Amino acid sequence: MGLVELKTWDFNRGSLNQIKNERYFDYPVVYFLNNNTTVYIGETVAFKNRMKSHLNNKERKNLEKMTLIIHEEFHRSATYNLETKLINYFLGDDRYKLQNKSQTAQSVTHNYHNKKFYDEEIFNDIWKELLKREMVNNPAHVIENRDIFKLSPFKELTMTQLELKTKILEVCEQHINDDETFVFMVKGEAGVGKSVVLSSVFNSIQELAADKNSSLHQTKNYLLVNHSETLKTYKNIASNVKFLKKNNFDKPTSFINKQKKAAEKADVVLVDEAHLLLSRADAFNGFNEDNQLAEIIKHSKVVIVVYDEKQVLKLKSYWDEERLKNVVLDHQTEEPYILKEQFRMNAGDDVINWIDNFVEKRIGKLPKDKLYDFQIFDSAKEMHNAIVEKNKEHGLSRVVSTFDYEHKKDGEQYYIREDSLEIPWNSTDTKNTWAEKPETIKEAGSIYTIQGFDLNYVGVILGPSVTYDEQNDCLKIITEKYSDTEAFRGKDGIENVERAKEQIILNSINVLMKRGIKGLYVYASDEELRRRLLGL
Repeated sequence: MGLVELKTWDFNRGSLNQIKNERYFDYPVVYFLNNNTTVYIGETVAFKNRMKSHLNNKERKNLEKMTLIIHEEFHRSATYNLETKLINYFLGDDRYKLQNKSQTAQSVTHNYHNKKFYDEEIFNDIWKELLKREMVNNPAHVIENRDIFKLSPFKELTMTQLELKTKILEVCEQHINDDETFVFMVKGEAGVGKSVVLSSVFNSIQELAADKNSSLHQTKNYLLVNHSETLKTYKNIASNVKFLKKNNFDKPTSFINKQKKAAEKADVVLVDEAHLLLSRADAFNGFNEDNQLAEIIKHSKVVIVVYDEKQVLKLKSYWDEERLKNVVLDHQTEEPYILKEQFRMNAGDDVINWIDNFVEKRIGKLPKDKLYDFQIFDSAKEMHNAIVEKNKEHGLSRVVSTFDYEHKKDGEQYYIREDSLEIPWNSTDTKNTWAEKPETIKEAGSIYTIQGFDLNYVGVILGPSVTYDEQNDCLKIITEKYSDTEAFRGKDGIENVERAKEQIILNSINVLMKRGIKGLYVYASDEELRRRLLGL
C-alpha cells in the first residue's frame, strides 16, 4: 500500500487557485486548517469546493494554513475514522483550541474492511509526520494517557452510548419548557463509560444553546461534579473546545449557593458521579440544606443524574435505590437507563466477576486472562517495584491504597508503611490530576484521588481493615481500622450504621480494583488474607 502524503499551503484563494488538476480533488481526503492557536479538522471528497466554503466562513477565514492528508487507499469510512481520531488527539495534545462541533449521529464506532491498518499504522504515520513538522507537541502514547483525551467530548461512541446520548438530548429538548422539573437517571458501574457519554452530551447541549433553531437556544446549562480531580479535567477540556466555558462546570455546593442567590432556575443540569452528592447537611462543606440532589432539582428545569451506588464512599453521601427514588418521587421522571458494557478494563468476564464477588466478600479461584495481567503479591515493596517497571514501559501506572493509614490535611507528609515499603500519600495541586504527574509514581493514591480515572496498571494495597474470616472462607471488614474518619460522619437516618460503614469500605475496594486498563496487582496487609489470596 502507498505512503501517507501531507501537503500544506497558505489558506487563501490565491493558493487554492494555483492548485490545478490534482488527483485528490474528487477523492476521499482528511484535512485541517490552523493558525498558531486554533485548528479545524475535517474530511471531504470535494477538496477545492470544501476549501472555498471554509474561506466564506467568518470563523474559518482567520486560519492561516491548510494541510491535506492523502493516501491512495483512502475511502469514506477510513477518512471519517481518521478525522475523528485527529480531533481527539489534537484536543489531547493541548496546543490548539478546536473549532469543531460535535460529530453527528454517525459518530459511532463501526467496523470496516482493514480498519486496524488505518486506525493504527496510517494514523501513527500521520501523527509522526505532524511531530516531525512541529505541527503538534506530543507523541501519541503521551496523549493517550491524558485525562482530557479520555474524557474528550468528540470520542466515538458505541451504539449503546450513542443511544443513551440521543435519549438524553431528546429528554432535554422535550421537557425544557415544562412547568415541573424533569429528572432523568443513568445508572452504571465503574468503567462503563458514563462520563464519556456525559462529556459528549454536554458539548452537544452547549452547541444547541448557540443554535437559533433549537428549543435549547440561549439556555444556561451546567455540568456538576463533586470530585475535584474530575472537575480539573472538565475545565481543562473547556479551555480548548469552542462551545464550552470553564464556568459551565461547577461543584454541587457552589452551584446550589449561586442559584439560591440568583433566585433563578438553571435550564439543563447534568450531575456526574451523583453518588458523591451529600444526602444531609454539611456545614464544613458550606451546605446547610437537607439533600444536595433535592436542591439541584429545585434550582433546575431538567436534571440528568448519573450514579453508581457501588461508589458511595461516605455516610453523609449515603445513597441507595430507595433514597434516590424518594428524592425524585414528586418529579416527572422515567425508568433509569442502565449502562452495562465495560470499557475501561481490557479484562474478560472472569476477572470482572472475581472482583464483583470479592467486594461482596466472596473469595473465588483466581482467573487467568491472557489479555489482562492479574497478580497477587507477597510483598508491598515488590508490587510497587513492578508498578514502577510498568510505568516505565506503559506510563500511567500507580499504587493506590484503601484509606487504612493516617492521612491529614495539615500540610504534613503521611506515609503508608507495609513490610519494607514506605510510601507517602498522594500530593495534590490545583491544575493537574494526580496520576498525570510523573513524580507521583513515588506516592500512593487514595480513593479520592483516583475515583473516575483510568490507569494502565494499578497496584492496590488492601490495608488493615480488610481481613480474612477463615471459618467462613470470606472477607472480614473491621471498620474500626479504617482511617477515613470523615467517611463515617453523618449517621443520622441510616438504619444499620455498621453495615453502611462496611459497605463504604467494600465500595472503595471496588473502585480501586477497577482502575487498571491492562492489569491489576494486589497486596493484602492482613497476613491471613494474603496467605489465602496467594494460595489461589
